[in-house]
Amino acid sequence: QVQLVESGGGLVQAGGSLRLSCAVSGSIYRINAMGWYRQTPGKQRELVTTITSSGSTIYADSVKGRFTGSRDNAKNTVYLQMNSLKTEDTAVYYCKVHIFGVDYWGEGTLVTVSS
Repeated sequence: QVQLVESGGGLVQAGGSLRLSCAVSGSIYRINAMGWYRQTPGKQRELVTTITSSGSTIYADSVKGRFTGSRDNAKNTVYLQMNSLKTEDTAVYYCKVHIFGVDYWGEGTLVTVSS
């Protein structure tokens, strides 16, 4: 069994910053990709960033230059540093990890950006 626990969401003013964390525990041998997605009501869940096991990153165009994804393999934790937040970044953010061909998701953490 694999568990993902997210933290760091909350309310922030536009232009501000937040840092999300996602700690992975359980039956883990090796985590392949780790990443973050987000979802707003009525819309599909969308990729924010993916970080491969070698540290390569992919970002959605909407967050490039503002968000930074990183991972600490020793702690089985993935992070999302969000700077210059915009109201359109308001969403529930989910972390996802890929282990031996299976995707595991966190329960989500709400980020609200006020104008």
